[in-house]
Amino acid sequence: MINYDQIFNNALKDLRQEGRYRTFNNITRKKGEFPKAVYNNQFGIKSDVTIWCSNDYLGMGQNSSVVDAFVNAVNLVGAGAGGTRNISGTSNYHVELENELAKFHKKDAALIFTSGYIANECALSTLAKMLPDCIIYSDENNHASMIEGIRKGNSDKFIWKHNDINHLEMLLKKSNPALPKIVAFESVYSMDGDFAPIKEIIDVSKKYNALTYLDEVHGVGLYGKNGGGLAEELNVIEDIDIFEGTLAKGFGLMGGYITAKNNIIDVIRSYAPGFIFTTSLPPSLAAAAIASVRYVKNNHSLREALYERANKLKKLMLKKNLPIIQNNSHIVPLLVKDPARCKEISDILLNNYSIYVQPINYPTVPKGSERLRFTPTPLHDDSKIEFLVNSLDAIWNELKLSRAA
Repeated sequence: MINYDQIFNNALKDLRQEGRYRTFNNITRKKGEFPKAVYNNQFGIKSDVTIWCSNDYLGMGQNSSVVDAFVNAVNLVGAGAGGTRNISGTSNYHVELENELAKFHKKDAALIFTSGYIANECALSTLAKMLPDCIIYSDENNHASMIEGIRKGNSDKFIWKHNDINHLEMLLKKSNPALPKIVAFESVYSMDGDFAPIKEIIDVSKKYNALTYLDEVHGVGLYGKNGGGLAEELNVIEDIDIFEGTLAKGFGLMGGYITAKNNIIDVIRSYAPGFIFTTSLPPSLAAAAIASVRYVKNNHSLREALYERANKLKKLMLKKNLPIIQNNSHIVPLLVKDPARCKEISDILLNNYSIYVQPINYPTVPKGSERLRFTPTPLHDDSKIEFLVNSLDAIWNELKLSRAA
């Protein structure tokens, strides 16, 4: 007789023994006070904390114009969309948002999804199935959503070494030139914070007649004169065939999207089950996203403030010899290299210093590279940054942790 409880309990026991059982901290944001929040512990005790790991990179989830757009739309049309996009779930807000995103990336059309994960999964799996004998070339550090989309597409695939143009070209060169190809990669890799060599990837992809699929989830809103992403900053936005982005990071909300030529968007709209059979985003959320995109696009000072804050945090951490992974992005990864220690440091910061940062363990990062991932925003002032760095320095001394990056 099968003991189902034992199977499930053993699986959870393994996670706990490895030190990577995930605990969801009850963090309630305070309107208009980001990055402040309220921590509700397991005993029902509430305390103020500072969030240091939010993906709301610019604090747009608290922006008054975005909140007002959300509330106004709720008051006009109610809370929910009422159905899938095909069955009563398309409103003027959805259409306007897609038009705004298409213009944002200089493409013909856009399609919005309930999350960036679903956008990648739907788009890549559908493209792979629609292109006969398609081959997909995926950077080895691509996000789980891209990996899942490629897997579901059931096409031939090759994994190229992270950001290694020579390896990518070697794989492309070996393949049948008559077969359709997609090169899939990210602009900013969220765990190490490094940039992709986008120009070089475009060049080698074009050389072998491959479509380029760029995940700009950690780039949109944050790079480029108008926030169009790292591709815009490098002036290659029109050379990318398919963009995938999110409304949940630079724009501070929820949802994902893709932009491309009309026929590519129409094919995914018409064939992707994850789009066809899913209730659409609430109109209020689409309204808030329109306001957020327009605000971020027209306020480059937000991006300048983000870079300045990230650089200041890195500089102070390096001064204390804390083992960060150095990069040119807004992401500040601090290496711990042990899952149990990672959780321990996170708990000490939360309970003793009122600093909230979530441990990042396997499978999000490889075993042995566990870390704390800090995301300073324009709203983290000097006092917050200095307090964080001094707190980390004290913990590293107390626990006698390695300072080797």
